[in-house]
Amino acid sequence: MNFEHFVPTKIIMKKGCSANVGAYAKDEQFSHVLIISDQGLIQAGLLEPMYESLDHNKIIHDTFCDIQPNPRDANCDQAAQQFSEKPIDGIIAVGGGSVIDAAKSISILCTNGGRIKDYEGMDKAEKTPLPIICIPTTAGTGSEVTGWSIITDTTDHYKMAIGDQRIIPKVALLDVNLTASLPSSIAASTGMDALTHAIEAYTCTIATPITDGLALHAIKLIKENIMKAVYENTNEEARENMLIASLIAGIAFGNADTAGVHCLSEAIGGKYDTPHGIANSVFLPYMFHYNMNADLHRHGEVGYAVGVDPNVPVAEASQKAVDLLMDLNKRANIARFSEIDKVSRHDFQAIADNAVQSSSNPHNAREMTRKDYITVLEDTYADTLGSW
Repeated sequence: MNFEHFVPTKIIMKKGCSANVGAYAKDEQFSHVLIISDQGLIQAGLLEPMYESLDHNKIIHDTFCDIQPNPRDANCDQAAQQFSEKPIDGIIAVGGGSVIDAAKSISILCTNGGRIKDYEGMDKAEKTPLPIICIPTTAGTGSEVTGWSIITDTTDHYKMAIGDQRIIPKVALLDVNLTASLPSSIAASTGMDALTHAIEAYTCTIATPITDGLALHAIKLIKENIMKAVYENTNEEARENMLIASLIAGIAFGNADTAGVHCLSEAIGGKYDTPHGIANSVFLPYMFHYNMNADLHRHGEVGYAVGVDPNVPVAEASQKAVDLLMDLNKRANIARFSEIDKVSRHDFQAIADNAVQSSSNPHNAREMTRKDYITVLEDTYADTLGSW
């Protein structure tokens, strides 16, 4: 064995804990924070108790709430420039994965300057980024415990990855109250996003014994709770289980990796602005099917985790897992690839080129070439499962 496992985040799961964020910020010795969020959460009034807590703890706060889904480089650059003259010593991210990813990039820019494009890749920042407290409002990305920020390059229309262990949040506050008003469509796509993280963390080629345990547990939790969380909004237990499953999956892939599904989903997200959770959901069954013969044991274990009879052989469990993943997409009302706005078969070669260049591509269970990705794109678009 030869691996490292790193989880520096203090994780607090407690109903209502977000309303005490001022105390946690004080514990981190913050005196002036920049809150990163989005317009929808501001308008819903979800930040008001947090403002009160910060005021009570005498912590000065500014807010930047112009973060869009699939956060743009321009969002990050604008926020850093807008508050560059203020003595901000900490960031509080309140939102889904887009907000949290943007907050990580902004934390780099606040201490290092420049544009976020300057920091694409791994460990490009010379100075330590600002510390972050994360308050996720969706159960999907696991970004509250990872050292990656995925930002859309609006010039070249692709998603760039900024990696740095120093942008892993210091504190993650998991508050089930914040997911109570989550629309079912968002709960579904973010939940399937978390499932994709867990499955790819388990089936990628750099999984470890620790990430294996986390990933399999996350898969089971999601399988047992996702539909309740989507269609029974008052079911707090299911929503709590999805919050913790998302975080566990984040720790798993943050210490292992994602794989081919993400290579494709980030490629189409950069090109079409497709929501990340929907993109992952769409490709998950097809990429799983394309990969499974490369490692039948691991794909079979995923099958058992999502509910396949544990007495069937791994080859059969792998195939049945594909069927169950297809069924989850249908029950979650996830759009088909051909139904996603702007998708065109004419773009498949460019999408495949982008997927091959992803840093996660070498860790897919099956070696993937440009031609392989085009095959998966064609199968997903046609809603057919090829035989290889």
